[in-house]
Amino acid sequence: MKIETEKGHEIVSRILLTKIREGEWKPGDKLPSVVELSSSFGVGRSTVREALSALKAMGWLDIRHGGGTFVKKELPSERKDGADPFKDAASMMELLEVRKVLETGTATLAARNRKDEDLAALQAVLGTMREALERDDTAAGEQADVAFHAAIAAASHNSLLSGLMDSLAERLGRTIGQTRELWFYQETSTAVRLLEEHEGIYEAIAAGNAEEASRLIGTHLTKVENVLRERL
Repeated sequence: MKIETEKGHEIVSRILLTKIREGEWKPGDKLPSVVELSSSFGVGRSTVREALSALKAMGWLDIRHGGGTFVKKELPSERKDGADPFKDAASMMELLEVRKVLETGTATLAARNRKDEDLAALQAVLGTMREALERDDTAAGEQADVAFHAAIAAASHNSLLSGLMDSLAERLGRTIGQTRELWFYQETSTAVRLLEEHEGIYEAIAAGNAEEASRLIGTHLTKVENVLRERL
């Protein structure tokens, strides 16, 4: 079956979800590999990954690095407590709103105050992101994402602002995976695009362009906000 559409990942997501709902893949079952699904649907691997990310964000799939993709043992429609997979959307929204206020500010100050060692630290984190992308290592990608935002705060050279970011670190670490999946759900491209956004933020900071750095990081967080607002 050949799929020719601009938003192939949406069609693939719908087909996969139908297979789960109709019982072809039962709770706990392992899905075919990305390569197999790509061949079956006649789309690129990135399209399949986007589809899987969307279904993971909605609570249907569990993606285990190095272990494959599995149907959740407890499906969203079968939860006894009636909980929505986005039941934490309100608290996540609050966290995103705080992050947006703080991080647009830290990006502005980082562009103004960054030193060579700060740029080196940011470059190192971007290198880790690239490696995680090449290995398709979701966990490493999430850790690098947290580290990138922490490095921007450090580059602001404002101890109070850095302290506020540190105080959010634990909650940020717990939700970064969810926000990344939501980003993929909103964005119609791939994980490569997410890396490119981080690179753009870095380049603005390196160039000392405070306005652009603030704008880019705000746009980056707004994409996730938009998805959450639809779920509230």
